Amino acid sequence: MTALPQAFLDAPIAHRGLHNCAQGRPENSRAACRAALDAGYGIEIDLQLSRDGVAMVFHDETLERLTHQTGLVREWGAEALCATALTGGHEGVPTLSQVLSLVAGRAALLVELKDQHGAMGPTDGVLESAVGAALAGYSGPVAVMSFNPNMIARLAILLPDVPRGLVTCDYAAEDWPMLDEATRARLRGIPDYTRVGASFISHQARDLGRDRVRALRDTGAPVLTWTIRSAREEAQARQIAANITFENYLPLKRA
Repeated sequence: MTALPQAFLDAPIAHRGLHNCAQGRPENSRAACRAALDAGYGIEIDLQLSRDGVAMVFHDETLERLTHQTGLVREWGAEALCATALTGGHEGVPTLSQVLSLVAGRAALLVELKDQHGAMGPTDGVLESAVGAALAGYSGPVAVMSFNPNMIARLAILLPDVPRGLVTCDYAAEDWPMLDEATRARLRGIPDYTRVGASFISHQARDLGRDRVRALRDTGAPVLTWTIRSAREEAQARQIAANITFENYLPLKRA
């Protein structure tokens, strides 16, 4: 287990960067990352995989919500994705390597790998390998996490010195229709924390009162939480969470 650096606890973490489309900063864009850097916040980003095996900074499996294009991200090559403008901005979809070059160790960077197969089961390891290659030699504060514990187990082999965490939640049926109840119930209990060598969790704000979350916190595991959207929500979350992932307001910096 590699401990989560203090940088991930010192300043609130901007969810998908400090995004604001009205100001030309779409989520997971380089513009949103630059704004977070300028404001002194940490940065959280999401990763999907391109057709040619490049880690792309993008949340959804499909392009429709965030660009003017259609189809699955994994059906597009990295070069074409980089040339595809994000809606509400003037830049294309960035690669992980581009964001790493931009951040360059100036802020805590929390990297979420999105499940590539829809079942939270075994993976083919392609996205994990792309992340391992991109992060090789990166010296700033960075941590990786995923809802899929199998992805984190693979990253434990590829990136043993990079802190690893699990993204966790209440696994409500309406939010996870692709998973059967047995799988949801299992993941709800966060059973893989020790197996994958996790050193933190990033847990859904509405479910912070769960006994398992409190138990992990009480054993010293840092609990981050998502997604906080007001000072009132932040005050409530910080009764349990060590730090927040936020959007749509500017929390006080606590460094």
